[in-house]
Amino acid sequence: MAITAIKGFNDILPGESGRWQYIEQAARRIFECNGFSEIRVPVMEKTELFCRSIGDATDIVEKEMYTFTDKGENSVTLRPEGTAGVMRAFIEHKLHAQDPVTKLYYLGPMFRYERPQKGRYRQFHQIGVEVTGVNDPLADAQILNMLCAFFSEIGLDEPSLQINSLGCPQCRPQYREILVKFLESRLSQLCDDCRRRITTNPLRILDCKVPSCAEATQGAPSMLAHLCTECDEHFEAVQSYLKSTDTIFHINPRMVRGLDYYTRTTFEMVTGQLGSQSAVAAGGRYDGLISQLGGPSIPGIGFAIGVERVALLLGERDFTSPPDLFIATMGAEERAAAFTLMTGLHNLGVRTEIDYEGKSLKSQMRRAGKLKARFSVVIGGNEVANGHAAFKKMEDGSSTESVLTPEAVARLVSIEKY
Repeated sequence: MAITAIKGFNDILPGESGRWQYIEQAARRIFECNGFSEIRVPVMEKTELFCRSIGDATDIVEKEMYTFTDKGENSVTLRPEGTAGVMRAFIEHKLHAQDPVTKLYYLGPMFRYERPQKGRYRQFHQIGVEVTGVNDPLADAQILNMLCAFFSEIGLDEPSLQINSLGCPQCRPQYREILVKFLESRLSQLCDDCRRRITTNPLRILDCKVPSCAEATQGAPSMLAHLCTECDEHFEAVQSYLKSTDTIFHINPRMVRGLDYYTRTTFEMVTGQLGSQSAVAAGGRYDGLISQLGGPSIPGIGFAIGVERVALLLGERDFTSPPDLFIATMGAEERAAAFTLMTGLHNLGVRTEIDYEGKSLKSQMRRAGKLKARFSVVIGGNEVANGHAAFKKMEDGSSTESVLTPEAVARLVSIEKY
């Protein structure tokens, strides 16, 4: 019996990996242009890290984490999200001492035990950013503009930016009391999960997708109406900065986040093309998280992009990299000359393929077409003796003579390419 992949853990095959590289390369360009540096942290951390940062009462900690005891009797967990691990590294290595303002980005797999469905898997991938050391709403606006710039860079204009404010430890407790009173009057309409959340995490009820809960929370009091003066001014400033750069956004007063550490500005990039999995990127401020994890009392803000969901939005576009040149040969002696030419072209960055099996010329040219090579060349005895060959442009059948040296062929391909 053949061994297959674990349910919810997917292979990224060559035809799809080009799409992922396209997404990742765009993210690197945009983030590094904005002054961000890459950080790489382990996929496994001490379980305590996620309990303290995400919150014991969240669905992630209660239901979804891959947690087990290792051989040293330590409780360890495969990371369910990226921020906690990055902040652990930030504190442990005292990055705040190197620069009061730190801008970091990361790419990699996350793990949650959920029911696999379109765009949501048990091993999924995120691209995220974190900014620490800045209270100013200017930082909020910058990363929101950067997030919008990323989607523009990869050619997607459909996801829309939604923003909200969740207040701070000074104003949110009062709002929570008001919300709980409202929800208790509709307790019978709430699902079992939301009845439990009413004492542990009542804000999450506003985000429940169960129809009866959505109906029950219509008209619920808004956090925006209960912000303290500082939070209100902060949120207004974020909006002002976004308007000054013509960034299109919508205020969504029902938006909440599934993690306990968020404060003030929260946001999502939302699409209508993926069914219930509408958020393709999300984030917000976490001004108390760093001190909560034992670090200095400095603010932070960040977001994460769901790579699988973005890949789905890119549709059926072809992201493969076809060869610049396919070399067909007539015999063993010519294959040796072709191999030398191919090696030189590889060293010059020219994508080149060759026949490995001594197949007929017809079969070789059929493979050149299958690979969608831009050029092909047939090397026989005369070409080896003369040091010249005709290079055929596969798109229109036109041909150009060139000396059979890597430098000359690379120039020919480059001219036609650019």
